[in-house]
Amino acid sequence: MLALDHMLTPRSVAVVGASERRGSVGDQTVRQLISGGFEGPIYPVNPGYDTIAGLTSYPTIGDIGAPIDVAVLAVSNANLETETERAVKAGARSLVIFASCHGKAADGVPLRRRIAEIVSEAMIPVCGGNGMGLLNIEYGLRLCGFFQPPGLRSGGISFLTHSGSLFSAMLHNHRDLGFNLVVSTGLEFNTRMSDYLGWVLDQASTDVVALFMETVRDPVGFENGLRHASDRQIPVVALKVGASSRGRTAVATHSEAIAGEDVVYDALFDAYGVHRVQSMDEMLDTVELMASRPKLFPGGLGAVHDSGGERALLIDTADRVGVPLPRVSTATAASLALVLDPGLEPENPVDAWGTGREADEVFVACLDALAGDPAVAVLAFAVDLTEEEEAGSEYGLSVARAAKNTDKPTVVLTHVSSAIDDKQARYVRESGVPILEGTETGLRAIRHLLDRAERASWPERAPRLTTPVQLDVRDPLRLLDSYGIPVVETLVAGNEEEAVAVAETISFPVVLKTAGLSHKTEVDGVRLGLADERAVVTAYQDISGRLGPMVTVSRQLDPGVEIGLGSITDPQFGPVVVISAGGVLIEILSDVVAFFPPVDSVQARRALDRLAVGTLLSGVRGSAPADVEALSQVVARFSELVADQAGVIDSIDLNPVIAGPDAAVAVDVLVKWLP
Repeated sequence: MLALDHMLTPRSVAVVGASERRGSVGDQTVRQLISGGFEGPIYPVNPGYDTIAGLTSYPTIGDIGAPIDVAVLAVSNANLETETERAVKAGARSLVIFASCHGKAADGVPLRRRIAEIVSEAMIPVCGGNGMGLLNIEYGLRLCGFFQPPGLRSGGISFLTHSGSLFSAMLHNHRDLGFNLVVSTGLEFNTRMSDYLGWVLDQASTDVVALFMETVRDPVGFENGLRHASDRQIPVVALKVGASSRGRTAVATHSEAIAGEDVVYDALFDAYGVHRVQSMDEMLDTVELMASRPKLFPGGLGAVHDSGGERALLIDTADRVGVPLPRVSTATAASLALVLDPGLEPENPVDAWGTGREADEVFVACLDALAGDPAVAVLAFAVDLTEEEEAGSEYGLSVARAAKNTDKPTVVLTHVSSAIDDKQARYVRESGVPILEGTETGLRAIRHLLDRAERASWPERAPRLTTPVQLDVRDPLRLLDSYGIPVVETLVAGNEEEAVAVAETISFPVVLKTAGLSHKTEVDGVRLGLADERAVVTAYQDISGRLGPMVTVSRQLDPGVEIGLGSITDPQFGPVVVISAGGVLIEILSDVVAFFPPVDSVQARRALDRLAVGTLLSGVRGSAPADVEALSQVVARFSELVADQAGVIDSIDLNPVIAGPDAAVAVDVLVKWLP
């Protein structure tokens, strides 16, 4: 952290490659430093000038003869190796590099490798290369060689990004968001996103952290940062790219980084309450909402509209993104009925547009009524802030008044972002009310806030269900039994006579499977519902003739919901538990929930509820509901097994676990042991 202070809150800055050539990187770097209000000495370095922007220019960085906290290398790849060595020799305590670092060093090695060697030996932090630099707005520091808007407002948002273009786009947003630190991390030679994350989380001004991520180069540090954010209750909003196979290829090509499996990032973010977004518009809506420091309440969304059509649009979208629209109490409905015109229903969401007379009073009364309802956690005035004659139109006045009447979060939710009038938006935001600029992105932001409130209400983790097991044999079935995980009765047979004898011991009907193969169904290695000796003989002869003599014979369970339960060992973050649709559906449906082990049965139930196939557990079309409590216990015990045996087991699959009306039983298990 002390080393990052030299970079992020420096007392002096040298600009190598400073220039008077208008619009050049060297020119912009000096001008941005001056316009940002940096109060320390600025040392331009360029042998072609005596002065730059009224400041004395030095031939080389070594000629400055004064302490240099950060040296900005605004030079091309061709000069980067030389100037990096000079900066290190001159005692610069940190570097900012804009150049891409492509190409070769003087001795032919890759330039990136050479720069990495120089800064690693010097043990100084570097921002970049191949980045846009950084802005510490509350400190008046702009270490950036590219134009950024003047008059940026200091505030509680920190933005860390692997994309230089988004670094600039975020700073150019029209919402007047207030930032403390914005960093384009670039190649992350030795200063990772996790380092900046740790730094901003220690700043009193930080209210919310936004991340645009391609990968994680310091898994331990990054996870520690997320844990620190969770402990400090600072929201983290993340957009992680590289989810698709094509996207992962793009990441590797762009940054020479390997994007982790997307399901693992889901588990990582879920473990620490990170709000994962799917677009920059959703990020901006979520960040603006979180930066308003909203209080957290249980419940759903209460919305007031001036349009029946837009009300229907919100209802449809809320259903799709999972934002609850609770029914209001009888008392709330009565309060609404007092102010609504005849024909308008006193229900949530409220269509409050009638004759248009005294509309502002009607809007405020409706918002006040919803605010007083215990089922409402967030209020939205869902209107389009189009241009009006005066900035303080009735819409702006209405929501500003309503927001002052309650401590519940109150927002304006617009439906057409390109129709928002700047004057109206400015008035609303200056009143302390966030504006969410899109039906879906705004509702997703509200969903993140509701998730945050729900997470805050979770009870402490329950005690362990099991005690760690010390393995003395690598027997999967005994291992599951040791953790209290029910397994269908299964025996092994190596010939036809043994298969029949085992089936008679277990009792018909039975299931016969080839042994030793992971994807038995794909090779036609499973026979179900074998009701007698003849059926077992026929099945054994067919399967053994194609796939080998060893088979397993198991009791045929009654039908139930099939759930896949497994674990993988991620090279960055370790063991991850994955729940999915079971049986053959595991490879057909993209229905997966992942989490870091261990969890208790309550957390396991929450994970099951997030599965699309989980709706089958409550019973459909006359089928009996599954014993979800038993299934949750199995998931929790399995997660403890995975956590305990992290150094022994590489991966393990229970596919399927059959959840019936009275029990949840693992049918098949496959373990990959670590060497």
